[in-house]
Amino acid sequence: MIDKLQGIKLRFDFLSEKLASPDAMADKDAWREMVKERASLEEIVLAFDEYSSVLASLENCKAMLNEKLDNEMKELVRAEVDELEAKREELDAQLHILLLPKDPNDDRDVILEIRAGTGGDEASLFGADLLRMYLRFAERNGYKVEYLSNNLTEMGGVKEVVLSIGGKRGAYSKLKYESGVHRVQRVPETESQGRIHTSAATVAVLPEVDDVQIDVKESDLRIDTYRASGAGGQHVNKTESAIRITHLPTGMVVSCQDEKSQLKNKEQAMRVLKSRLYDFYHNQQQAERAGARKSQIGSGDRSERIRTYNFPQGRVTDHRIGLTLYKLDAFIDGDMDEMLNALSVAERSEMLAGEAD
Repeated sequence: MIDKLQGIKLRFDFLSEKLASPDAMADKDAWREMVKERASLEEIVLAFDEYSSVLASLENCKAMLNEKLDNEMKELVRAEVDELEAKREELDAQLHILLLPKDPNDDRDVILEIRAGTGGDEASLFGADLLRMYLRFAERNGYKVEYLSNNLTEMGGVKEVVLSIGGKRGAYSKLKYESGVHRVQRVPETESQGRIHTSAATVAVLPEVDDVQIDVKESDLRIDTYRASGAGGQHVNKTESAIRITHLPTGMVVSCQDEKSQLKNKEQAMRVLKSRLYDFYHNQQQAERAGARKSQIGSGDRSERIRTYNFPQGRVTDHRIGLTLYKLDAFIDGDMDEMLNALSVAERSEMLAGEAD
């Protein structure tokens, strides 16, 4: 491990030196790649520097124990050795996790889809709560949001919403754990008896892909046009601007009617279709490689219940890692980092255990 870490540090120092040179931006594409690579190595290098410092301090303390010291001083040095040993073990575990292969999609933007599940109007209203939660999370983290499809109920609930979230690195690495069934337990405003109801909404998070990654043949597509319906302005029901694309080999269907332009709707629908196809084929490959084995944070299956939002008790529980946070109001307001970081640690720990098997 040490040899690998030293190699990473040398590469980091080399990139830092290159980026500091006056002609670093002569080739902007190369400069961007160097900035990206250096940023990906920085966390590992900082942890390795701290690890090296702890090892040096340990060596000095152990050398002091071999010298002639009074009893009080020896006790102080032994206590420091114990602290440094604990720190060394902590950093050793952290470095092993940091050296694990990263998800190649982590730096990508995401296509995030929310659909009302079981529970009628309450499920669609909960879908609207999830939509606000992700919008606030995006705002807190400086991500840009673009609506690709927006199908709301008359009460302001969500039937189906599709968003693009990104604009800066790491959107997928943060939000990829959100795929699955989200369950809510609360008393609906329309409930006169004060009974707690349970309803659900489904979330899907897909890495947004480009044309190079996924090749969709025109011959595999059936493209239908139709008149848009529902709220949307004067163009609704007057022109056939809405688009429905069917991918014949898989049977996937994507519709888009939000834009006035038929061409724009087609572009939006193709973005969603490509991301869904990429996710579909990627999951197929993963299943072939890993068989039926599921990781600690779950399979990512859209049918898997991943989280419960209990309003009467003010708690949110993630069932994959058994973590409960008693700060539901803050969580729904987009303060999701503690949960997402815990899910990331669980995933990496599971990967580390898999390597050891």
